[in-house]
Amino acid sequence: MTRNKLKPQGNPTPQNKAIPQGKLTTVAILTKPLTYLVTLILLFALWYIASVSLNQAMLPTPQETLTALAQLFDTHGLQTHLLASFNRVFLSILVSFILGVPLGLAIGYEPLLERFLSPLVYLLYPIPKIVFMPIIILFLGLGDMSKIFLIVFVLFFQVVVTTRDAVKKVPAETLDSFYALGGKRHQTYFHVLWPAALADVLTMLRQSVGMAMAVLFLAETYATDLGLGFLIIDFKGRVEYDKMYATILVMAVLGVAFFMVIDLLEWRLCRWRRNRNT
Repeated sequence: MTRNKLKPQGNPTPQNKAIPQGKLTTVAILTKPLTYLVTLILLFALWYIASVSLNQAMLPTPQETLTALAQLFDTHGLQTHLLASFNRVFLSILVSFILGVPLGLAIGYEPLLERFLSPLVYLLYPIPKIVFMPIIILFLGLGDMSKIFLIVFVLFFQVVVTTRDAVKKVPAETLDSFYALGGKRHQTYFHVLWPAALADVLTMLRQSVGMAMAVLFLAETYATDLGLGFLIIDFKGRVEYDKMYATILVMAVLGVAFFMVIDLLEWRLCRWRRNRNT
């Protein structure tokens, strides 16, 4: 007796097809700005609702704040204060990076340096550096040097510790393979340790932008007449809240700009992370 074979009824179930990597990257690039735009609109909407509900001068509406912002460029030289704050933060991040990365690489790789310098870093790292501001001003004066030094003082130890820890995570097999291929000890820093630490250092710098902006604000409110921090406190004392919020908005945009630039550097220089995250 012939046994009938069962045949599937209807159309076969389509199998899932993997989306090409290029399309994933394109979709991510297109949707990310849209997500940020929607978030920004929601923040301004919440700000407007809070301002209307409170109905007090201490919380102006976004429209009043933006109107005051446009006036600040003509009446108070906002661009001069913005440029001063930008220079202070930019130079601080740059100096912290230039000084902290080589020292962190050396401490993480050289046992002798680690033995002598790690205790010093361990003791100084947790101390709130802002308490040294009066002492720094006594020695460096009231100019830009004291403010830049204070921000560098905060960021420097974070760069050193992050770089050292990143070097410690490099597998011994990687170093052995490098030496087996003819690599020299001094070449290890540039070809092995620095690439291994780069992503962690950039991530740390991006996360430290908020700290740098906070220290900048405190430094610019102490015996100075130039900078966004000075303007914020000055407008608060004059009870010009719309201009105060406008300056706060500019300082926030400055912090976001630094954050995005460092994020872009990480995206460009650390391609293996880009491929892993898409």
